[in-house]
Amino acid sequence: MKIAAALIGLLLVALPGYGHEVRPAYLGISEREANTFDVLWKQPLLGYRRLPLEPELPPHCTLELQHVGDVQRAALIQQWTADCGAEGLVGHRVGIEGLSRTLTDVLVNVTFTDGTTLQRLLRPEDPRFTVEVDDGPQIFSYLVLGIEHLLLGVDHILFVIGLMFFISKPSTLIKTITGFTVAHSITLGLSALEIVRLSQPPVEAVIALSIMFLAVERLRGATDTITARHTWIVALVFGLLHGFGFAGALLDIGLPKTGVLWALFLFNVGVEIGQLIVVALALAIVVMVRRTQVKLPQWVVNAPLWAMGTVASYWLVARVALL
Repeated sequence: MKIAAALIGLLLVALPGYGHEVRPAYLGISEREANTFDVLWKQPLLGYRRLPLEPELPPHCTLELQHVGDVQRAALIQQWTADCGAEGLVGHRVGIEGLSRTLTDVLVNVTFTDGTTLQRLLRPEDPRFTVEVDDGPQIFSYLVLGIEHLLLGVDHILFVIGLMFFISKPSTLIKTITGFTVAHSITLGLSALEIVRLSQPPVEAVIALSIMFLAVERLRGATDTITARHTWIVALVFGLLHGFGFAGALLDIGLPKTGVLWALFLFNVGVEIGQLIVVALALAIVVMVRRTQVKLPQWVVNAPLWAMGTVASYWLVARVALL
């Protein structure tokens, strides 16, 4: 297990050092009166830099800017009024200009005055869609967002990999993953439903600290610490904080007006699927290495820990500086 963690950790720390998952953007289009729409565009900022993304409505729609400039949770907020005249919006294409050049997904929510709602998850390879009122909301978009949120969240993945450096038995793996899952599921739900509110920047700083903590603990080599003897407890405690981090995407795009609990459940299932993919990859590497009977020297096993600790320290300093 430690060999798998070492190899995957070495691969991940080679990724860019900003450490945040690529958060989804959100485009809300709400019909105020016949063929006149309020348009809300919430675009993620990468290192507080704006991505080259612009909402794209049909050419016959006239946009009037109402508000721009609010930065909330590292996102730029813009609002327009769109007059689509006699042609309206149904049967016409809506999309995001520039999406194909990014890694960002965009959740589009369109609501009409008769209560009809439809959703689309736009991706870089499919940045536009035709508005059809009979399609209904695509609640399973939240499942996809959950999977991507984990797999593109390098800091969350490094924490899981860091835990695996302490795992040597399947029973320990089960307890550790279960503890992490239970903990982040609780705080994900509380935060997404806005029952408990925590500012995201401090949460992200502590997530970086959790990775650095695991790296230091493993490098110390002590066997009598809580982390070494009861890794699942550490996973449980830090999992509560990671749950608030997982909720970041849901707070950015919001939950649908109908099927809130279902959307939250699917997002959490998506996070778990992404987590299981990471664990499965590690186990596959264990099997391959054992079959080749390769024994890695200790400095190779420790190298990812030093790299993870260094990257996490950088994230911690950078995130604290933004508080």
